[in-house]
Amino acid sequence: MQLSKQERLKRRHLRVRKKVAGTTERPRVMVRKTLKHLYLVVVDDTPEGGSKTIATYTTATKANAGKHFANAAGAIALGKLAAADLKSRGIEAVTYDRGGYRYHGIVKTLADSIREAGVTI
Repeated sequence: MQLSKQERLKRRHLRVRKKVAGTTERPRVMVRKTLKHLYLVVVDDTPEGGSKTIATYTTATKANAGKHFANAAGAIALGKLAAADLKSRGIEAVTYDRGGYRYHGIVKTLADSIREAGVTI
C-alpha cells in the first residue's frame, strides 16, 4: 500500500516529536510550510500544563496577501521577527522541531536566521 505525501510527512513528524520536546525555559519552535507561506509556532510541552502555545508567527498577513513568501527571503525575515519577539519575552534558547521536513533549504535558512538573531537552537 502506497502512502500519500501527507501521510508520509505525518509519520516523519511523529518520529521527530518522539525526540523533541519543549520546556518552559526552552520551548519548542515548530515549523510548518505551505506553497505560499511559512508558519512558526512556539510551544511549551510541560506535562502538567499540556502543550501550551506561547506565540505564533507567519508570513500570511493582510499586508502579504496574494504574495508568495515560502522562500529564503521570507524565511530570513520570519526568523528575525520571531527571534526578536522571543528575546523580548525573555526566551534565549529554543528547541527546533523541523516538522518532518528535511533540514535543508527553507527549513535550514529559517533556523540559521533565528540563530543569527541571537536565540540559541
